[in-house]
Amino acid sequence: MIDRVHRATLFALYQLSIALGIVMLPIALVTNRVGLPLPVHRLVDGLGSRYEAACAR
Repeated sequence: MIDRVHRATLFALYQLSIALGIVMLPIALVTNRVGLPLPVHRLVDGLGSRYEAACAR
């Protein structure tokens, strides 16, 4: 039961991080032109790998 809740929470966070990345895309493009990259991809990749690891158990 705890594993299902853990997986569901990770899935929801992963989907939320993807949505956040989409919303922040215009801001990230502007800051990248200025020379300050936003590391949103680290958040998405990290949550994705944790979700995949939780599903593999």
